[in-house]
Amino acid sequence: MTSSFLPPPTLPPPPLLDFSSSTMLPTRGIASLTVTTPTSSNQTFDWSSAATSRPSSAARGEVKPSRWRSREFRLYELVVCVGVAMLTWVGVELGPSHPNFRLYSQRLSRGWIPGRFIDASDPQYSTFRSNIPSLLGLSLSFLAFRYIFVSSSSPSSSSTISTPALHASRPWWKIQRTTFLTSFALLSLTVMHGTSVLKILVILWANYELSKRWAGKKWGVAGTWVFNVLVLVGNEWTGGWRFGTGGWTTSFEGLLPRWHVSFNITALRLISFGIDHHWAVLASTSNAPPIELQQPSSDNPQHSHPTPPPTERQRSSTSHPLSTYEDFSTYLSYVLYSPLYVAGPIITFNNFQSQILNPSPIPSRMIFKYLIRFVFSVLTMEILLHYIYVVALKDAKAWRGLGPGELAVVGFWNLIVVWLKLLIPWRFFRLWALLDGMDPPENMVRCMANNYSCSGFWRSWHRSYNLWVVRYIYIPMGGSKRALLSTVAVFTFVALWHDLSLTLLTWGWLVSFVVIPEVLAGRILPSSKFGEQWWYRHVCCVGGVINVLTMTSANLIGFVIGIQGMKEMLEGIWGSWRGVLFALCSCGGLFAAVQLMMEYREEERRRGIWRKY
Repeated sequence: MTSSFLPPPTLPPPPLLDFSSSTMLPTRGIASLTVTTPTSSNQTFDWSSAATSRPSSAARGEVKPSRWRSREFRLYELVVCVGVAMLTWVGVELGPSHPNFRLYSQRLSRGWIPGRFIDASDPQYSTFRSNIPSLLGLSLSFLAFRYIFVSSSSPSSSSTISTPALHASRPWWKIQRTTFLTSFALLSLTVMHGTSVLKILVILWANYELSKRWAGKKWGVAGTWVFNVLVLVGNEWTGGWRFGTGGWTTSFEGLLPRWHVSFNITALRLISFGIDHHWAVLASTSNAPPIELQQPSSDNPQHSHPTPPPTERQRSSTSHPLSTYEDFSTYLSYVLYSPLYVAGPIITFNNFQSQILNPSPIPSRMIFKYLIRFVFSVLTMEILLHYIYVVALKDAKAWRGLGPGELAVVGFWNLIVVWLKLLIPWRFFRLWALLDGMDPPENMVRCMANNYSCSGFWRSWHRSYNLWVVRYIYIPMGGSKRALLSTVAVFTFVALWHDLSLTLLTWGWLVSFVVIPEVLAGRILPSSKFGEQWWYRHVCCVGGVINVLTMTSANLIGFVIGIQGMKEMLEGIWGSWRGVLFALCSCGGLFAAVQLMMEYREEERRRGIWRKY
């Protein structure tokens, strides 16, 4: 049996950290803009009360003195402020006063801001925007029924409010919670997809049965992958297994007849269940003793201070008893979990079950702050769509005749719209899950415009998906030992998972080969050897500028304008001396921006936030 099919090692409980004597600054200032999201454990545990050693500086990297008030960085800040102002001004000027406005004005509609149109021409965000009232009603109904169901089913006569953390130690809790989650999911799926829910259940049952038969076998991982990939391809080619019209399969199609569109997310959960089950069987036949995930407790006899709750990574890597994987209702409650069913974030089966069995309380203050972030994101998107109409301009191909600067602005704001239109639904569904006591990974940890590293960008963009592909594709394929093969395999799957098209396949291969030079440069010029040299930061910044340009081009091809549109845009920018001059000035602006991004990450480390992206 090859190492590709072996389960990843189970991680021990996290070490206790002592931040009380460190020189870290409190999380204020510019670093307070960073979303503190990885797990509920760092939201709920009082790390300041822990009492052992802080990770060494060699392990984390030395924290450098602040450069924010230096003349060099004052100049960078001025350049970036001027650049952002120009991007905004040019974007607004492409509106009604521009000669090309007549070419795309029919795609706009009246907005709620007086005197302004709104660019609601993106079908993906427009669908979510128009369904916000329905989604709010569904989520509130879910939370209300959950409270009523659990409270009425509780054997306790206490009037204490039912919460996951309160009932975690009671034997009936998992049964009641699983029953409610499964029942609500089946009911809501019937409303959404009508009789097509039967097609979904047939696929889920087949995956469950195959998982039981293949788990622990040498073809277990490969079989899980083959089955689910064939299901995705079949969904795409048959339009959701539609064969003709009429009959009982189309008599009631529900509110969302195209069930197979959102099934791509469900397939990731099916693969997670199958492979986690396979690894659990392998782990059960080994001699390694299972490691019990500890919950925070001030009564731990080994320490005089609280034990931190398990991390997100530990919850995903720790297997459960085999009976957990063999229970069909447990399987359905995970695969069809209502808050995350439509769009994610993606959570592994092991992580989900860990939080069902041993939920950690999520502070109301943390949820409220997350709600404020969500509302602010929605308002930002609304203002952007009311004043900058680049989506309609792009769809109408009304960029012909624009100058180099205007073309660059169209590309930039289209990518910002793509970022926001994904961020907003993901944060809505994650907020719903948080209110239910479930803490899935945050999908968008950084702003799209705050990235200069290719690998860092993909760690922070659709983060839950990144964690999923690392666990189930990258590491089994060999990880860093076969970096090229693993990276190409990851992005090929990512591209085809989004859509079976040549454009996205081209995007996947472009991104793969964009990441490789950064990895090689990191090995040739490692920070451990050259990090203290005065020139190292500036060389890294030049590499960051190149990364920004290549990542921008790849994402414009994959998600905005396609290959032909990108070709026309590049010809417009590089086709004249004016365009070349603009490109050089833009690179200077990007150089200043990357310097600020790098210093922002240094500021995070000064405030105790350690990230690889």
